[in-house]
Amino acid sequence: MPLRRAQPHRARGAAGGAGGSAGMSGLPPSLKANPRLSQWLAIRPEGRVEVCSGKVELGQGIATALAAIVAGELDVAVGRIAMVRASTAGAPNEGFTAGSLSVQDSGGALRQVCAETRAIYLDAAAQRLEVAAGDLEVRDGEIRVRGVPALRTSYWELADPALLACAAEGRAAPKAPGAEREGELPLRLDLPDKVMGRPAFLHDMVLPGMLYARIAHPPSPGATLQAVDVAAVEALPGVVRVVRDGSFLGVIAEGEAEANRALRKLKAVAQWNERETLPDMDDLPAFLRAQPVETSVVDEKEPASAATAPTRSFQASYARPYLAHASIGPSCGLARWDDGGRVEVWTHAQGVYPLLKDLALLLRIAPQDITVTHVPGAGCYGHNGADDAAVDAALLARAVPGRPVQVLWTREDELACAPFGAAMAVDLQASVDADGRIVDWQHAVWSNGHSMRPGRMAVPVFHAAPLLADGFAPQVSINVPLATGAGAERNSIPGYTFARHRVVNHRLLAMPLRTSSLRSLGAHCNVFAAECFMDEIALALGVDPLDFRLRHLDDARGRAVLEHVARMAGWRQRAKREGVGQGLGFARYKNNGAWCAAIAEVETQQDIRVRRLWLAVDVGRVVHLDGVKNQLEGGAIQTVSWVLKEAVQFDRTRVTSERWGAYPILRFSEVPAIEIAVLDRPQEPSLGAGEPTHGPVAAAIGNALFDALGVRVREMPLTRERVQRAALAA
Repeated sequence: MPLRRAQPHRARGAAGGAGGSAGMSGLPPSLKANPRLSQWLAIRPEGRVEVCSGKVELGQGIATALAAIVAGELDVAVGRIAMVRASTAGAPNEGFTAGSLSVQDSGGALRQVCAETRAIYLDAAAQRLEVAAGDLEVRDGEIRVRGVPALRTSYWELADPALLACAAEGRAAPKAPGAEREGELPLRLDLPDKVMGRPAFLHDMVLPGMLYARIAHPPSPGATLQAVDVAAVEALPGVVRVVRDGSFLGVIAEGEAEANRALRKLKAVAQWNERETLPDMDDLPAFLRAQPVETSVVDEKEPASAATAPTRSFQASYARPYLAHASIGPSCGLARWDDGGRVEVWTHAQGVYPLLKDLALLLRIAPQDITVTHVPGAGCYGHNGADDAAVDAALLARAVPGRPVQVLWTREDELACAPFGAAMAVDLQASVDADGRIVDWQHAVWSNGHSMRPGRMAVPVFHAAPLLADGFAPQVSINVPLATGAGAERNSIPGYTFARHRVVNHRLLAMPLRTSSLRSLGAHCNVFAAECFMDEIALALGVDPLDFRLRHLDDARGRAVLEHVARMAGWRQRAKREGVGQGLGFARYKNNGAWCAAIAEVETQQDIRVRRLWLAVDVGRVVHLDGVKNQLEGGAIQTVSWVLKEAVQFDRTRVTSERWGAYPILRFSEVPAIEIAVLDRPQEPSLGAGEPTHGPVAAAIGNALFDALGVRVREMPLTRERVQRAALAA
């Protein structure tokens, strides 16, 4: 075949790509913030591609999905991809792994990084082989001249860090959907060690000379430490030191057994001053509505022309309790100081850079003297105790320079001291016209903020921060801006077409229990409320709930998931059975994420049980189907647990649900059968799968319970006691 002469090498850029030049302005946001290619990718001469992402593996399979993206764009086997743990020592700063944005943000950035890397290496190969880059093809990292098998080189032969020591320029375009290298979907990279019981977690990590520590947390949110017999604890065998700083109290020991024994003694000899600071647990909605608030109008819409006159009005109120993360494994942190005043921290938190920012403020040292590295740990559904445990480790390790210190929280710590998902109350009003169309919709939310994550306030917000003698005032949780996903008001803006709507958020300025991000944030309760209210209106009008939703839904992709899930469950053919009901729920997560429609089948013969779930979901372009289904299924199961069982228990002083017996979660025997359909849209951007199920599944269960019993329960969890009270009040 005729070969074209190679063009002069462009030292800083891509030699063209599958599309036109995007330029810096067209780069994905994560890449624009971290434009240096070498920060994301390294080609190694031994035949390996090292990939750095600012997003972390939390058990959601993101490492596998990102590896699949890199393999497809570079045309290499997935087995050659080595995912490097996120660390402030050099990984790109992508903030938090949150909001179901990892494939969307980090995946989008890596697609562009790989497109530019591929173009740079093809350019280098063209120079070596003296051909044009357009005559080259790549097979598992081997670069060959089409039709001339003898002319070849590879990424590995050309490997040179200098090639990627440049900023992304947007000149090369990622491959079009479907153009990636074909092959089997990769198996989950994070599962083999977990399944085989090999050391895989931060909890398993052992460093030379490591010490073990425990924290004697205050027994209640308002408690202060009055006195403690330090000598009695330090006299125990194996105890290295007791550390007290204000009301922050911990013990360091040579081994885990010694640390546990010392913690029991430390709790016994510590004297705390406690106060009644908590509300009436049995009337949370009234408490929420009675607090001082910051009120904001989230969104409002007025009709473009004269609206049809309403003929009937409806109103209802819904609520959820405080929810715990309830990770199966408690939080862990590991830290080591050197003699020069620098500290290295290992954590399973969701954001290494935000943790570093607040840790520098708390420790009052320069950020460059801190390194934070992610290591997988106990499952995290938002902001749990992982950041706090890491800070505890750093504070204690400062007392023993040169010795690494591991802090492991107890089960009681995890269920009582980690941030909670905020309790919420939602008031809804709607008016319909003579044609049975909603012409006015009012949505009001009362809730604490849903973010107390590090890095977002002027002062550190860790559990230990206000306990220190020279600490920081407790902060009140905030909501992230609507443009970045919102908090309490997430999914409060209706996804349906109503002539008029108004959405108001009342953020509490009092915070009896520390609240922060819990999976799906406000979307869980807002969608539960809105979708149950849609059912209530539809049934009052004598309209099928599916038809009522379609009547108000113009979004074609939303209609598609609703119609698909209806076919899956045989909605149109369903027959009434005693004590069994089916219910529907729908939402587009965050109003700009994945679409999810759910149908639940609930049985109420003895206990309230969710027997079956059907899910139809549109996440755009599917990168790793098995991973998407894992996330959807896990989210749905967690939602069943929230809706039927979970609620933080407390009296006026203490959280009392500090053990599994007082905070039950769904058992394996109670997991419903789940059928999932993923509507692949290969031409559309990828969207997250971690959180779109929570609201629709919650609403589907609430609506199914009404279908089974004819009783509407508007406050979660949907327990038999609440059903009985609702029946008496009806």
